[in-house]
Amino acid sequence: MPSARNWLSSLALAGLAAMAVLGSAQAQTPAAGAAIYEARCKACHEGGVQRAPDRAALAQRTPDDIVHAMTGGIMTPMAQGLSDVDKQAVATYLTMAGPQAQGRPAGIEMPRIAVKGPSTPDPRCAANPPIRATPGDWASMGLDARSSRFQRRPGLTAADLPRLKVKWSYAMTGGGQPTVVGDWLFVTNRSGRFYALDAQTGCVHWSVDDLVSRTTPMVIRSPISPSGWLTVVGQNDRLVRAFDAQTGKQLWRSAELETHPISVLTGSPVIAGDRLLVPISSIEEAAAMSKSYACCTFRGSLAALDLATGKLLWKTTMIPEPARVVREKDTGQKVTGPAGAAIWAAPSLDLKRGQVYVVTGDSYTDVDTIGPDAVLALDIRTGAIRWRRQVTERDNFVMGCGPASTSGNCPTPMGPDYDFGATPILMTLKGGKQVLVAGQKSGIVYGLNPDTGALVWKTQVGVGSALGGVEWGIGANDTHVFVPIADFGPLMAEMRPGSGRGPAARAGLYALNPATGAIVWSTPAPRAPCVYASDKGKPSRCVRSQSAAPAVIPGAVLEGGLDGWFRAYDAGTGKILWEDSTTSRTYDTVNGVKGQPGGGIDGMGPTVANGMVYVVSGNNGAARVGSNGVNVLLAYSVDGK
Repeated sequence: MPSARNWLSSLALAGLAAMAVLGSAQAQTPAAGAAIYEARCKACHEGGVQRAPDRAALAQRTPDDIVHAMTGGIMTPMAQGLSDVDKQAVATYLTMAGPQAQGRPAGIEMPRIAVKGPSTPDPRCAANPPIRATPGDWASMGLDARSSRFQRRPGLTAADLPRLKVKWSYAMTGGGQPTVVGDWLFVTNRSGRFYALDAQTGCVHWSVDDLVSRTTPMVIRSPISPSGWLTVVGQNDRLVRAFDAQTGKQLWRSAELETHPISVLTGSPVIAGDRLLVPISSIEEAAAMSKSYACCTFRGSLAALDLATGKLLWKTTMIPEPARVVREKDTGQKVTGPAGAAIWAAPSLDLKRGQVYVVTGDSYTDVDTIGPDAVLALDIRTGAIRWRRQVTERDNFVMGCGPASTSGNCPTPMGPDYDFGATPILMTLKGGKQVLVAGQKSGIVYGLNPDTGALVWKTQVGVGSALGGVEWGIGANDTHVFVPIADFGPLMAEMRPGSGRGPAARAGLYALNPATGAIVWSTPAPRAPCVYASDKGKPSRCVRSQSAAPAVIPGAVLEGGLDGWFRAYDAGTGKILWEDSTTSRTYDTVNGVKGQPGGGIDGMGPTVANGMVYVVSGNNGAARVGSNGVNVLLAYSVDGK
């Protein structure tokens, strides 16, 4: 699966797939939930599936978060047959102990989980002043057309970064990266709430309460909005909605962009002139864990919508080959292919050439196809594919495969799961030549000719694994490309005694020369204290993996880690200029939560705008480490002022 799929496996609590064959028992007590867990979940959550969070991680989540994983998350198709009461019983059982009862390393105090309950009202702003753009805004996921994540006018300097302190915090379930226009901040989250907050104080201008998303809102000036400001958001359930950014009033709602029942939107849409480009992905890799599921039929695609109406203009599928039957399962169901090539990451734009760049995920079956693990350029106006560069052939992968698998859906042989989950960046070199840079979970970063897709260079930066390599994103200024390396798999191997360690993990932050791919500097992820832990007697789940996308300002790079550390690096040397452990303390949030902890920093990373730095600690739930279901949006400023 792609980097982005790591969010999905986290969100979905992958081991819950074992409950797919369980019928409703009308369970109403934690004891009944325990029986379901023992019979159907334990094998995955207690060592059977690498991506499945263990009992300690499950206990850190809220019951609603676990129920959502089985009803609106990745495990929906596998939880068929469970009643709502069954799901609630399992969730209650898993969370009743809570992290306060879990073991912890000596000398480290585990903060008690506090969650925002329905009795905690949103702190409404006393006034809703007009949205006014400033030069220091960050209004989209990648900030500019090429998705560089380079904030040229941050409102603070690299020299100011050591004085950063938290100014305010807001407890919410991890979701998308915040975007900021003037004094307005927009952020989605997995709880179903889309917020417009005051960027200086965290009070709420308005909220939409039925929008489950992890995509990043995009905010632009537009005549179709009464206020002149438009925001568009992709929902998990494969549709897009547009709102007046000033009032939160819905302006249009697209039709469903994909009919496949377990397709989703994970990559953020981007605006190109009068159209909106929407990447489409799926959770079929997880559905394939179930023996009752006939794998696989999903094909990733990119859709273009009319920005004024939400009407579909074109849709291009990433796999060109026709479907065929691969084999018949002992259930009588037919395995078909090719399938896969989900687009997990946001596209990037090349307006000069009139093309959009996308990267694709892995293949789900053992039918050969040129679609997966590829970088593509498409015509913005027509959706025609101009070129395609597949970098890993036969990367055939679905979840839950191994000696004990009985699903009948596993490809043979299995691929390494080295797909793409990070948006590519178009770089302009000295002299005007350009190169398109893309990072893969293999740990390889590629430089491609944007006219033809021909390989210019490739550099092995990380070790690579099914969990990274390059995970969520890369960033760039005018001279360097900045590459966070997760190397989650090798790091976990280092933590397991007797696991047969392979190559040493290279987790950390790297700067590359975009002309040659040469590594200019590297800063390994420091070994630092971490305040969450596994069950008593088990190894700590604290992993110094750096999977989040970075933010770049003149002279510095900001990057977070799954261990909850948030750091600023000198862009020229890699020296750490500032660091803050977001899990070392709790937060009394502006929405009334006392003692709210942070978690691992994952996903789309930080936002820098108008003298403030924003990051979600616990982004996307990060169930593999540092998750408690409801985490916290942190707003930093110089001296906390």
